[in-house]
Amino acid sequence: MHTITLVIDAYLDHLRVERRLAGHTLDSYARDLAALAAFAAAAGRRPEALDRPALERFVRRQMTDGLSPRSVARSVAAVRGFYRFLVLDKRLERSPAEDLQPPRAWPALPKFLSLEEVDRLIAQPDVSTPRGLRDRALVELLYATGMRVSELLAIRASDLHLDEHHVTCIGKGNKERLIPIGEQAADWVRRYQRTGRPVLVTRPSPRLFLNARGGPLSRVGFWKILKTYARRANLPRTLSPHTLRHSFATHLLDRGADLRAIQMMLGHADLSTTEIYTHVLEARLRSIYDRFHPRP
Repeated sequence: MHTITLVIDAYLDHLRVERRLAGHTLDSYARDLAALAAFAAAAGRRPEALDRPALERFVRRQMTDGLSPRSVARSVAAVRGFYRFLVLDKRLERSPAEDLQPPRAWPALPKFLSLEEVDRLIAQPDVSTPRGLRDRALVELLYATGMRVSELLAIRASDLHLDEHHVTCIGKGNKERLIPIGEQAADWVRRYQRTGRPVLVTRPSPRLFLNARGGPLSRVGFWKILKTYARRANLPRTLSPHTLRHSFATHLLDRGADLRAIQMMLGHADLSTTEIYTHVLEARLRSIYDRFHPRP
């Protein structure tokens, strides 16, 4: 560790003398590189021996440890400069941090419900009424598929393939995708189609989900429905249809689902968009570790 400290100190001296960085910036860089050294030591390696994947894990760890995007960006700059210095000082042949970038900045990690909270929400509709059957089918289908609310409300009866356990969905860019659906959600959709929807119908409509006047259920209408059930279930006031989409993805990933499969089900064009859910799990695991490990 002493050798590592000397290398970092040499770089900081270089910044102080050659680059003439301000004192507070040097203090920040010193903390960033101390964190890098601790990360390397935990892996049984020296900073000079870290490769690109290890450095990317280090940057993700800083995000999940709660550093602001600005602080992570500064840390990445410190790491890039440190490895450039090692190359110039002939300690490394090439820098593994070349073009290293901070993760895409997210204003906040997605909020999601626990399994128990999802169960409480789903149990709220009064399924002895047509509207209650509709609402139960809505929430079941949303959580079962992770669809965007606009996609959910655009579903037609012809999009349902319940015996084959999938739904056809038209997403962004008018792209069609197939999403698996579980038996419980399929059963509630069947019950709504059989005894709930016929009561709500006042005029022909291709849409599966109808409002009380027989027209297509709107986004605002569904938002109000969900808010009512969230309040009854003592769930956060900030709960939205997108919270169930986040819950769908997080719970799948938590149980070992492949990230690319989740990307396909969510309809994300870029895998990097889906990767936010790995940050959610990393943050959750870290909080569990800090809470329960005897030596956090």
